[in-house]
Amino acid sequence: MSERLQRAIAAIDEVHAGDPEKDAAGEAKELIYARRMSAWLERLAPQASDALKLAVRCQHLRRWSIARSAFPDDKVGYLRWRKESAIAHAALAGEIVARAGYGAEEVKHVQSLVKKERIKHDPDAQLLEDCACLVFLEYEFAEFAPKHEEAKLVDILRKSWSKMSPAGQEAALAIDLPPPLRRIIEMAVSG
Repeated sequence: MSERLQRAIAAIDEVHAGDPEKDAAGEAKELIYARRMSAWLERLAPQASDALKLAVRCQHLRRWSIARSAFPDDKVGYLRWRKESAIAHAALAGEIVARAGYGAEEVKHVQSLVKKERIKHDPDAQLLEDCACLVFLEYEFAEFAPKHEEAKLVDILRKSWSKMSPAGQEAALAIDLPPPLRRIIEMAVSG
């Protein structure tokens, strides 16, 4: 890992460490999320570019600073929150990456990836989306599922599945999940 990549990741992690939401051991939840994203990227594409490694690590950068509750509790409100969050995350990511010594084109690419632009057209954007879906399935789905009706879960997973690459889908099917969760995924995939 290059020195500037190390500097950038350390700066990103310092921001994540400021997340006021902690896990049971007292570690910032967004820092844990960032590490999980990087781990999935390492599994899927160990030779990934610095831009992709940085964008993956920057997901949810200062997410807590834009409260979901500040937006209407409907689909339009959710989409507006996501868009405004992505713009803010990308701006901060750009500042951090530039300070670490990356050039304007690399900064622009990181920001585009953080905003999830061109998912089906940019292989890096697709890998980032795969990582996000895989982190959700492996670490968040079990807690998320009991809060929603089965039909809604199937619909959510179908939409996520369509965003994933074939390699991401294959990795998802290899995740060890409890049978009830596995069944929901199978329903989403088969329908």
